Amino acid sequence: MSRGQIALITGAAGGIGLAIAQRYARDGMEVILTDLQAEAGEREAKAIREAGGRARFIACDSSDEAAVQGLVDTVEAEVGPITVAVCSAGISKGGKPFYETSLADFTQVLNVNLIGAFIVGKAVAQAMIASGTRGSIIHISSVGAVLGVETSPAYCTSKGGLGMLTKVMALAMARHGVRVNAIGPGPTWSPMTQAALDQPAVDMMLSRTPIGRFAEAEEIAGVAAFLAGPDASYVTGQTLYADGGRLALNYVVLPVSA
Repeated sequence: MSRGQIALITGAAGGIGLAIAQRYARDGMEVILTDLQAEAGEREAKAIREAGGRARFIACDSSDEAAVQGLVDTVEAEVGPITVAVCSAGISKGGKPFYETSLADFTQVLNVNLIGAFIVGKAVAQAMIASGTRGSIIHISSVGAVLGVETSPAYCTSKGGLGMLTKVMALAMARHGVRVNAIGPGPTWSPMTQAALDQPAVDMMLSRTPIGRFAEAEEIAGVAAFLAGPDASYVTGQTLYADGGRLALNYVVLPVSA
């Protein structure tokens, strides 16, 4: 079904980005993994090839406009027209309220999570328009786009901005046959969450998650497969929240009675 598609995935050396690259490869896409973690990225691209997929890794800083343009030009020239782009690169600098957060930390998170998505989306959109490709651009957002966290001002702000960026990109690209959507995961196991959360934090997050567990990255990849495929041909400008019921919950999950 996806044979012949070429997918570019940022932040693909691990976590959700890697899971999406692996899923797309299994679905028959040729995948271009990009990340700053070159050793891990090369290793994961090789693993996809050894499993029978078509994959290539190209190191790139998605917040560097010149580097991203060079990346897109290289893929278009050496592989073919990009039909799917997933902006999954993201960082978090949590732990402090906004009034104790440095401008440097705040700016760094926005540069990667929001400005990076703009840079990648713009370069890919221009390439799609030039080639007449009717493709799909997907941002990885978060429930943090609409649920504030006192000690994550930069992260939440970046994801909130990403929601509106998704909408305005979708409006601009609709006439070109390109759909733009976002995925808003709830608590999801990834290297970033495992490094950032201790058990009390995990328990607290689960108290707000009706399904009662963290998502696996592969579950988010399934949503990305839907958004890239023909079943989502009339879906654009949306953020699909795969959150285990988190946004639907007003209070906390009640304990099950014995």
